Amino acid sequence: MIETAMGSAQTWECDAMGHMNVQFYVARATDGLAALGLALGFGAPRDGLGLVAEDHHIRYLREVRPGVCLTVWGGVLAIEGDSLRAYQEIRNTASGLVQATFIIEAGLYDLASRTRRPLPAGAREAAKRLLVELPDHGAPRGLARTPPRPTPTWDEADRLGLPLTAQGVVGMADCDQHGFMVTRGNMGRVADGLPNLIAKTRGIDRSEDDGYGSAALEYRFVFRSAPRAGDLLALRSGLKGIGAKTVNWVQWLFDRASGQAVATAESINVNFDLVRRKSMPIGDEQRRALARHIVPGLSL
Repeated sequence: MIETAMGSAQTWECDAMGHMNVQFYVARATDGLAALGLALGFGAPRDGLGLVAEDHHIRYLREVRPGVCLTVWGGVLAIEGDSLRAYQEIRNTASGLVQATFIIEAGLYDLASRTRRPLPAGAREAAKRLLVELPDHGAPRGLARTPPRPTPTWDEADRLGLPLTAQGVVGMADCDQHGFMVTRGNMGRVADGLPNLIAKTRGIDRSEDDGYGSAALEYRFVFRSAPRAGDLLALRSGLKGIGAKTVNWVQWLFDRASGQAVATAESINVNFDLVRRKSMPIGDEQRRALARHIVPGLSL
């Protein structure tokens, strides 16, 4: 693998849990994908073409606290047709410990029109020196990389009774130079909706318990279209299942005007002790409260 991005966790990137919010892991991986495309000879984003993520599988192995120095390493797992499968991991620069991993299905796009383009004829040859094997710590664990379901609609979310957990307009600060929402914006809306999701499923205000929070272990994101500045996006959320220590959420992010999902996501989350910085078991009361909200057959 090669170094594709480098930086550090800023205080403003950290959330109520005291660690870097999930959307900023995505931001680092997006920077790394641009550098990987440049190394493959696709040009820099300013040249008009660039790799755009269509599917993310993410594992969060260690939390990132403010000030931690980070390096993104990346390589190519495979090229199939006009799709590139990349692997990236975010490491602590000082210790070398892996903080998070990404398996990214990406395509080459005209960034101004967000239309897909074929990979250059020499892409496979260029990728040979960057080929890597998927390490065990980067492989899916609780979320399978199976083909996603057809694009959900708002009416379907209504029929399933999925609550609204976030809604807002895409601002220019969320967009690239061409006015399309950046990849991390999808994850940002899911993260913003989590307190409302907890309130609507458990009836509690998470901010009232200073010692308790939640943390993601694994995510799968499917990006279905590119929202633009001014679009009104709305998040509908549901519970797929409850494990021994984990909960399995599914999120559908909609363009409110069209009623079509722009992205879908699935995650594995745990309760998080903010003092001991460790996962917590699911109590009987919490399990009973959540069980009433399970939606059979829900998927991304």
